[in-house]
Amino acid sequence: MIDKTVEKSEAEWQTELDPLQYHVLRKHGTERAFTSPLNDEKRTGTFRCAGCGEPLFDSKTKYESGSGWPSFWAPLNGAVDTSVDRSHFMTRTEVHCAKCGGHLGHVFPDGPRPTGERYCMNGAALEFEEKK
Repeated sequence: MIDKTVEKSEAEWQTELDPLQYHVLRKHGTERAFTSPLNDEKRTGTFRCAGCGEPLFDSKTKYESGSGWPSFWAPLNGAVDTSVDRSHFMTRTEVHCAKCGGHLGHVFPDGPRPTGERYCMNGAALEFEEKK
């Protein structure tokens, strides 16, 4: 269940987000693999929702999955919600920002320890804030 606390009209989202961010966050789109500079981000910091700025993932949980999208083994506590996605002739677990409901990506059960999960996120749905 998505219990979002930031609500905006579609017109407001379209004005505030660039076209790719809007496609991913609001229309449940996916960017092409290996196109996000955040896939190669190695600095210490926080990955935030590009829609509302909510902190979502700590860089300590990021790892190289080889999938072509930024991947994490765990989100920050309470930062994301999930729902069932039955599009594209398969069933997956979709990941959303808990604050604004924006589509971030999907979570799969093939990640590393300690969780065994792979939060495969669209870079367009994220912004990186380096820890100073």
